[in-house]
Amino acid sequence: MSHDSAPTIRLAQFLKWKGIADSGGEAKVLIQEGLVSVNDEVETRRGRQLRNGDSVAFDGEVHRVELPGTD
Repeated sequence: MSHDSAPTIRLAQFLKWKGIADSGGEAKVLIQEGLVSVNDEVETRRGRQLRNGDSVAFDGEVHRVELPGTD
C-alpha cells in the first residue's frame, strides 16, 4: 500500500475516537493550547493527518494510531 493510499484520521477525530475529548470543540481547545503531541512534537493543527504507527501524547499517556481494516 502506498503512503498516499494509506488510511488516515485527523488529529481532532482521533482524540474523540479514543475518548480523550468528548467533542470536536474540546479537541480543538486541547490542540490549540499545545497540550497534544504527535510523534514527540507539540501539534497545534487539529487537521493534522495521522497514519498507522503515529503516536499521540496527552496528559502523560501515549496512544498509538492503529486504524481498523489495515491488516
